[in-house]
Amino acid sequence: MTEPQPTAATPLAQLEWHWKAFDDLTTAEVYAMLAARSAVFVVEQNCLYADIDGLDTQAWHLFAFGPGERRPPLAGYLRVLVPDAADPDIRIGRVLTTAEFRGIGLGNAMLERALAHIRVQWPGTPIRLHAQAHLQAFYGAFGFAPISDIHEEDGIPHVWMRSV
Repeated sequence: MTEPQPTAATPLAQLEWHWKAFDDLTTAEVYAMLAARSAVFVVEQNCLYADIDGLDTQAWHLFAFGPGERRPPLAGYLRVLVPDAADPDIRIGRVLTTAEFRGIGLGNAMLERALAHIRVQWPGTPIRLHAQAHLQAFYGAFGFAPISDIHEEDGIPHVWMRSV
């Protein structure tokens, strides 16, 4: 029997959410995370960079999986780096939605979920992200404001943004 293929019409209510520390990830979740990041950031955006940067092991990871019985497809993902001695801010990064799940409001749902979790776990801690410049209005709707000039990183205009 063939599993139904996800489409942009897949309702958010059908997604399965996982919020985990790196050590709690399954091998399938690590594979899905790295495959999606490669597909979106390296292939789609034609950007060669060192995605495996040594920070995943210290991060919390938010996954949204689409419907499916054997291997549910990864619909969306982001990681959260917690404050440490070197950086007192929480940092959100690697935010993505996979091509099959765009257009359903998944980006909004992921940010809402991540921010709610962050504010419970680390109340009052500033949150920072390095956004692609064309997404400033998207992140601005969640209370983020630019704290840097627009600059190029890996051939793509970016801006640092922060929310308190």
